[in-house]
Amino acid sequence: MRTLLRAASAAALISGPLAGHAHADVLDVESQPTNLDRVVVTSTPSGAPVDLPVTAATTNAAAIGETVNAVTTEDALKYLGTIFIRRRHIGDTQAPMTTRTSGVGASARSLIYADGVLLSALIGNNNSTASPRWGIVAPEDIAQVDLRFGPFSAAYPGNSIGAVVEITTKAPRGFEASGRLDVGWQAFSAYGTKDDYRTYAAALGIGDRREWFSWRLGFTHVETEAQPLTYVTASRPASPGAAGTPAYGAFDSRNRLGVPIVVIGASAFEAQQIDTVRLRLGADLPGGVTATYAVGYFGNRAEARAQTYLRDGAGNSLYSGSLNIGGYAYSIAASAFSNGVYTYDEGHIFQSATVTGGGDGPLTWRLIGSAYDFDRDLQRLPTTALPGASAGGAGNIVDLSGTGWRTADANFAWSGFAGQIWRGGLHWDSYTLASHRYGTTDWRIGAPGALAAASEGQTETLAAWLEDKISAGTDVDLTLGLRAERWRAFDGLNYSASPALNVSQPELSAARISPKAVLIWRPREGWTVSVSAAKAYRFATVSELYQAVTTGATLSTPNPNLDPEHAYSGELAIERDWSGGGYLRLAWFTETINEALVSQTAPITPGSATLVSYVQNIGQTRADGVELSFNFPDALPSLDLSGAVTFVDARITDNPVLPASVGKQTPQVPRWRATLVATWRPIETFSFTAAARYSDRVYATIDNTDIVTHTYQGFDAYLVIDLRAVWTLGDRWSVSAGIDNLAGRDYILFHPFPQRSMLVELKYAY
Repeated sequence: MRTLLRAASAAALISGPLAGHAHADVLDVESQPTNLDRVVVTSTPSGAPVDLPVTAATTNAAAIGETVNAVTTEDALKYLGTIFIRRRHIGDTQAPMTTRTSGVGASARSLIYADGVLLSALIGNNNSTASPRWGIVAPEDIAQVDLRFGPFSAAYPGNSIGAVVEITTKAPRGFEASGRLDVGWQAFSAYGTKDDYRTYAAALGIGDRREWFSWRLGFTHVETEAQPLTYVTASRPASPGAAGTPAYGAFDSRNRLGVPIVVIGASAFEAQQIDTVRLRLGADLPGGVTATYAVGYFGNRAEARAQTYLRDGAGNSLYSGSLNIGGYAYSIAASAFSNGVYTYDEGHIFQSATVTGGGDGPLTWRLIGSAYDFDRDLQRLPTTALPGASAGGAGNIVDLSGTGWRTADANFAWSGFAGQIWRGGLHWDSYTLASHRYGTTDWRIGAPGALAAASEGQTETLAAWLEDKISAGTDVDLTLGLRAERWRAFDGLNYSASPALNVSQPELSAARISPKAVLIWRPREGWTVSVSAAKAYRFATVSELYQAVTTGATLSTPNPNLDPEHAYSGELAIERDWSGGGYLRLAWFTETINEALVSQTAPITPGSATLVSYVQNIGQTRADGVELSFNFPDALPSLDLSGAVTFVDARITDNPVLPASVGKQTPQVPRWRATLVATWRPIETFSFTAAARYSDRVYATIDNTDIVTHTYQGFDAYLVIDLRAVWTLGDRWSVSAGIDNLAGRDYILFHPFPQRSMLVELKYAY
């Protein structure tokens, strides 16, 4: 099997079992079957030329509304194949997407678009500041979501190693108005925390289409409370001691490495207010040209608090200092609790413009540009101990204002040559990181003081791509593709007032060419066999390049000359389709990444005994897997079934920096993952959905030394059951009720995740 895929990759490199499905330049996504994992080649999503030959899973507005308890956009992808969105609570702004071969710490190995606006924050490759900006879109805006696996189309950069998500939003057909009200609550209990957390959301939309002009305006407001995102812990001393103030209320546990600890509190209880405004304008121009312009604002205000479990003999709360817990002497730093206390004030602006032409002629084209700007992005944190810090005091302000990205694409598709379709285009992108930390005398409301630290830099990519689809009759298609890229990084700066550091980083550049191809064979009606493969390069992000590392009392920068990751990906897929939208698909896939960019521990200075963690190239990782996906409308009378099961063996195969990691499971990639969705419609006006999501445990360390799972910063296996019922009330109204995590499972994926959560929703649509 492995030999077959490698041989195929030399001759055929693009993706999945898409052919055999009809393709249309204009797609009425509202009227499509409500499939949750549809394999298609249809649609012309944002920024992409038509008929891209890539494996895809699709969901649409009807399926999302019927099956998903969706308050924010990332929820809409919950049952799409076996990807996973790490959403720690409703409204989470740090919600990266995992794919079948990459985990939550590899956000730059996937691409997410909404009408051409890049949601993926390719300023980094992590699960915090580099998480996708889902707030661009609201669930009620979505017409269709297309998920494309692997780097198998030349239309996308190497960040597509894992997957590409294209969100297409609705365009009015006439006058329309909609509204949504959500009320949710979560019951959470762990250690010394037991409470209910509320969510309220409201959304309004209005739009119209008159002759050649259309417009749509949407507004969303979300208020949400989160369970604790972190626990406060302290490592138990090697031997008992009598020193310190006696403290009570701690919980004995072990950390993920098996070291005894005490859990002394919880923190990062986030309370958020999120406002999003979106405007989309469309025009049909002479000559079959269409133009759209979209602009929006995402605002987020969040405040996080902490809770201590510790009490002295008189019942007073304790947060820091010299404490005696269970006969052991601890020194609890001021930062132990105050690190989980902060505020956010974010205001982001996003824009896109698209012009499309060609209509039904042999040549179609599309021009698209997008911009995403961190117009205001401030996080405030105390540096003094609680409880005094609750009222103010010294702290830091982390300012990301000025960070953002720009993209531009010019694409075409030409079918004027017998038996061939040519697709190609030009691409440009630019990413800017502007991170500054200031001291302040009052972390809550104080003005910024002197600059304490800064990380700055830019990357830019120019690319050209071309694909040729050759059809040999009706049974065989061969698509060959090539992508050429020139990348550079410049204006890199690392600054720190204390410890002292002021380094202007060198300008870097690289040029790479990536071949792509796919061979599709239809041996008989309803059957499709495809062999696909690709080579792809993923260039380092600004944050990976310009990283500063603290070592004791000194601050230094590792070598910024990181090589790009280069991946060799292949897939063999067999699919059986039935009329009415049913299908069964089995795919074998393989991925080898050389020079993988991973954070690991090593000396900065060769030969030094001092070890620190920072992003480095490691020799090679490899993943081999199999995925079974299916969709059976009316599997039983009035019952639809869909789902997917993925098994992957992901290993580190070469790593001179840490030989002990060779042969170990690649961090954050589970061996097994599965999704199953069942929807029952006993009558036309009512539907009931039960869905299950499963993942086995993963490792967070590259040498797999994190052996304890159910502990803070550990990674549990989990099986979560969700329910949703929808009642349609006449032509305009509907009401729904749902439960996520029905059993109230207490599971940890580094952070504690939501337990039993209920949602009631009222919708109106005209």
